[in-house]
Amino acid sequence: MEGQAPTEAENRAAGASEPGPKFPNVHVQLVGRDGNAFAILGAVKREMRKARLSQFDIGCFENEVKSGDYDHLLQTCIAWVDVS
Repeated sequence: MEGQAPTEAENRAAGASEPGPKFPNVHVQLVGRDGNAFAILGAVKREMRKARLSQFDIGCFENEVKSGDYDHLLQTCIAWVDVS
C-alpha cells in the first residue's frame, strides 16, 4: 500500500543490510524521560502526529507496541522512529 513503510520481512527480502527506523524523520528523545511505558508511548505518538503521519500508521505502531512486554515496546520504538 502506498504510504506504508515496508515490513521487516519485506526489508529482509529486499536485501536491506541495516533497516533503520521506518520513519527516520520522526525523532523522540527518550533519555531523561519517564521510563513509564505509557509516557514513552505517548511521547512517540505525539511526535508521529507532529510529523503528520497518517492515523493508519500511528494505529499500526500502537498495535505493534502493545503486543508485547516493556522490552518489546522499546524495540518497537527503535524500529519505527529515530530515538535518542
